Amino acid sequence: MVPFAEQGGVYDPSLMCPLVSGVRAAAIYARISSDTEGKALGVARQLEDCRRLAERVGWTIGQEYVDNDLSAYSGKRRHAYEQMLADLAEGRRDAVVCYHVDRLTRRPVELEQFVATVDAAGVRQVRFVSGNMDLGTGDGLLIGRIMAAVAANESAAKSRRMRRKWDQNAAQGLPHGGSTRPFGFDADRITVRPDEADVVRQVVARYLAGESLRSLCTWLGEENVPTVTGGQWRSPTLRGLLRSGRIAGLREHRGEVVGPAQWQAIISPADRDRVLARMTERATSGRRTPRRYVLSGLLRCGRCGGKLFASPREASRRYVCLPGPDHRGCGRLTVVAEPLEDFLVEAVLQRLDGPELADVMAGQRGDAGAGELSDGLAGDEAQLQELAEMFGKQEISAKEWRAAREPIERRMKDRRRQLAVLTRTDALADLPGGGQLRAQWGGLSLSRQAAIVAAVIDHAVIGPGQRGARSLDPSRVEAIWRV
Repeated sequence: MVPFAEQGGVYDPSLMCPLVSGVRAAAIYARISSDTEGKALGVARQLEDCRRLAERVGWTIGQEYVDNDLSAYSGKRRHAYEQMLADLAEGRRDAVVCYHVDRLTRRPVELEQFVATVDAAGVRQVRFVSGNMDLGTGDGLLIGRIMAAVAANESAAKSRRMRRKWDQNAAQGLPHGGSTRPFGFDADRITVRPDEADVVRQVVARYLAGESLRSLCTWLGEENVPTVTGGQWRSPTLRGLLRSGRIAGLREHRGEVVGPAQWQAIISPADRDRVLARMTERATSGRRTPRRYVLSGLLRCGRCGGKLFASPREASRRYVCLPGPDHRGCGRLTVVAEPLEDFLVEAVLQRLDGPELADVMAGQRGDAGAGELSDGLAGDEAQLQELAEMFGKQEISAKEWRAAREPIERRMKDRRRQLAVLTRTDALADLPGGGQLRAQWGGLSLSRQAAIVAAVIDHAVIGPGQRGARSLDPSRVEAIWRV
């Protein structure tokens, strides 16, 4: 059998393509790198021209394979292209029609893989609408290789130009393009949408007040607030929105904040830092499952001083001092959850009604301190960036760079820890007084309730109780107050 790369063809000059027969099921492949309008008009035009060519040479079309809005140079997976290769290898397709070789691939190595696939499958017919080449001939394959190399060079040059443009836009605080607008902004990625901006502010405030991402997604669904694509909110999507520097008027590039943006901020940079601090704190705590206990993490054993852990039973919920190497408790203290929670929640509500906590409930302490810490963090990050640039220019050695970096990173870690502490006071901001909070308590989410309690109580020590007692003895409970 004559190898594919050396197979010749008989040409009809009027058609400018080989006259072939015996093709049972040809594959048509169409691809376009960028579809900014999302209407697939580019691939539609390619498909139309490919169908016309197949009809002229008398080929039956078995399937059309389309990769829309997907680069052939980036190395990303092209699922339709991979499926076509698999179908060719398994004999389900016996010819290929494509608009141009650069639609098939823009990488020389990929062209060689394509040739090897069709060679092994015994496929002899590969035709292009534009380019007038036959990969079944030696000269045609040479032309194809040259064109693939030229296409790869063009793509590399374009990629370099685009990266330079993106770097310049980032330095100027201009937005980066994309087919999907960011939540809170119009399609120009600069103009703020007032209705969505209000949602962002509410979500940030409620997250800082202690609500979980899960409960906030539920709330957004109940309020009929969709994502920009019209879908329902999920925790990863909402986390990405809250972490974004964009909503704080900051321009991010390659995963880092590079400076102020040209658009208006929806929240302050200090509030974003507090959001990031709370996310870090929650990640460190390891909490992933939905909360069922309002006092989790706040109780200590009166016998050994160890932490009490939630321990559900079929008929009741309990807090237990657990023994063993993981928990290191004495294992000799248990308290039923509901009466203890009712007792401490009532104590918290009474304390919040006191006038001495008015300044904390207004969030004044947290706001001022958070602003100072946020400014300090920004200065630390600028110092680290300056150090990195000096090291890159070989103005300082690696030893000097490490020595200068370590105290800055320790300072940043301490500031983030302080921010995390300050975010607890956000749980007390804008709480209704005069008994209204008690009336609204049952309507708050469990994560919100827990955040309010944790903002007021540092921890509570639970003393030993009488065996068989059916009610909580208040003398067993000693609350250690934060405020």
